[in-house]
Amino acid sequence: MDRDKNGSHDARNLIEEDWKGPFRRALEMHGRPADKHKWYIIWVRKLEKSVKGKSLRQVDRKDIEDFLATLSNSPSIAPWQVDQAADSLSILIGSIFGQEWVYSVRSPAPPPPPDIPVPVGDDPIDRLRYTIRCRNYSVRTEKSYAFWVSRFLSFCQDCDVEPGTKAVRAFLERLVISGNMSASTQSQALNALAFHFKNVLGEPLGDLGDFRKSKRPKKLPIILSREEVRRLLDALDRTHQLPAALLYGAGLRLLEVLQLRVKDIDFDRRQIQVHDGKGQKDRVTVLPDRWRDRLTVHLVEVKKIYEGDLAAGYAGSTFGPGLERKYPNAPREWSWQYVFPATRLCIEPLTGKTRRHHLHETALQRAVKSTAIRIGIAKPVGCHTLRHCFATHLLESGSDIRTVQELLGHSDVQTTMIYTHVLNRPGLAVRSPADD
Repeated sequence: MDRDKNGSHDARNLIEEDWKGPFRRALEMHGRPADKHKWYIIWVRKLEKSVKGKSLRQVDRKDIEDFLATLSNSPSIAPWQVDQAADSLSILIGSIFGQEWVYSVRSPAPPPPPDIPVPVGDDPIDRLRYTIRCRNYSVRTEKSYAFWVSRFLSFCQDCDVEPGTKAVRAFLERLVISGNMSASTQSQALNALAFHFKNVLGEPLGDLGDFRKSKRPKKLPIILSREEVRRLLDALDRTHQLPAALLYGAGLRLLEVLQLRVKDIDFDRRQIQVHDGKGQKDRVTVLPDRWRDRLTVHLVEVKKIYEGDLAAGYAGSTFGPGLERKYPNAPREWSWQYVFPATRLCIEPLTGKTRRHHLHETALQRAVKSTAIRIGIAKPVGCHTLRHCFATHLLESGSDIRTVQELLGHSDVQTTMIYTHVLNRPGLAVRSPADD
């Protein structure tokens, strides 16, 4: 009798373990790293314990939401761990058990801070992050501001000074004197602290006076010849050749080319529309004829990836929260997909949705730099170098500097004027005495 009971118990265990094999294969298909699979399985095990009396096939939305809420409120569980748990359950319930409702389950957001000054014991960095997210600033801005405010508070604690205008001035001067920081770095720290004092603490910074500032060096941009640009683009691999070609052919910045969406390419007008460029400005630039056919073929390949994502029930391309509220269906529409999508899916940190982001900028940066070294270009070449070449080669061809300013998106023509110093014949075509 006991043997029959044990045999029945083993049979039930075998049934419950049936999900592990398909789950591992689903994790591989979704591009999750093999060394992380054990942690995905651990989260599923924890869910099993939290839904006593139910099998994994029987869990419902409330079970998932209660489980994620418990994780989110646990002081020992980091936000990224909650996102990982949500990702694992989304893959298991959605891909293995076919329950599409799980794709709409979101990781619980942390509770908003009170609209009062930060009480003793509260984390000011959390208040800073919340304030930044309320203004829909980028994740990069959030990370940068949090870093500088955290460093400033540590400085005040080490020096035993009260955070205020005098402390900010001393902190900024130390960055230059002891840290040998550049002018742009010092300016970034000042912007972060000004935002913190004004929008988080509600006490704007006073007059900092004439504090020690880092000098901005006057540097000329690195320029490649047309032949060097051609060699570089021809040597790049297929994945990175087209985005690099648009950096040069359209004068785009790195993130501008990677954040292009299908709707931004106008083949009939031979134009590229840049939205939310530097300074949140829109502009129109040229679509190089040389790459039009290649870009058309590339979009056919991208559409196949997009259709596969739709069939799998994913939430579409990454999207700003404000824009998604206005156009809730846009992330899943073809016109809003990235021209250069990432090869793997990702989990949005703020929403917990499974989406497809654009190609990562470091991948393109490394490809351009390593290719330039490999083909023997003896200059420090980066992605922005191709934008410099776009402007310089246009001016060498006789283009008006105001036109170049518009194409580059510069607010001030003085910024564009730097390219007049690197033309083949600067100034009034002065002839070197060595050539006489």
